[in-house]
Amino acid sequence: MYYPVKAGLFRRYFVKKLPCGKLHPNPNDEFCFPDIGPNYEIISKYAKEYLIIKDSGANAEFYKSEAREPILVERISPDGYMILNGHHRWAAALQIGLKRLPVQIVDLTQETDIQKMLRATGFHKRVTLDLDEVVFRPDSDSCLEKGLPFPANRIFKERIRLGIPALFHTLKSKGYDIWIYTAQYYSLDYLKRYFWHYRVRVTGIVTGTARKGPAGTDTMKEMEKLLETKYKSTVHIDNDMVLRTFRGERNFEDYPLEAPASGWSREVVEIIEGMKPHE
Repeated sequence: MYYPVKAGLFRRYFVKKLPCGKLHPNPNDEFCFPDIGPNYEIISKYAKEYLIIKDSGANAEFYKSEAREPILVERISPDGYMILNGHHRWAAALQIGLKRLPVQIVDLTQETDIQKMLRATGFHKRVTLDLDEVVFRPDSDSCLEKGLPFPANRIFKERIRLGIPALFHTLKSKGYDIWIYTAQYYSLDYLKRYFWHYRVRVTGIVTGTARKGPAGTDTMKEMEKLLETKYKSTVHIDNDMVLRTFRGERNFEDYPLEAPASGWSREVVEIIEGMKPHE
């Protein structure tokens, strides 16, 4: 029996290695499913890499980039950390007797966080965006907001789509809550601080949407049930489409986005401003 607990800023930033015995496999991960199980070929590959480290005494650095990546973990009670990503590296380390592994500790969004976010707002309509596909963009994208100044750019390395801060300010002024979703294992506090640097406040952030909860429950669906009771309408903004749905109804409205990338946020605002009140 376990439940997640917040790791705290100090622990997340300064604990970079943990004993293997403090790391626990996620029972809801495919790694632990009897009919799927771990991939022993992958474990063997990592074990060979770790043996070189163990034999050479170079415990501080892993010589290959894949093995050098930290295992993503979440602090749990009563003791230890749940592995979010890195089960095969953990198994390989145990197999050859490594004592410690590099880790990255994250605080994912929990149901209690959702409840707290909902209590803090009085709006009854929301906008949702996918952080990974819509808000954050690759460095090669031609339409990006100016990067953060030093030293913030050393911590927050993600780049944001051109016009996102202005779009969020406009949506707030029109009475919309803004909810961001990501399948990645970002810490909730990390993303709040990231948007703060752009002087943007988002209502809610849901991280690790692809993860499974206790007893195999779909964490995303459980969280959505809480949100559906709050909002009468939802506007989902995608790269090439704006979609509006209504609570308890099957009908929806869709609006294609046709402007060039430089005018994406302006067109989104024009579409939302042109939406008729729902009766």
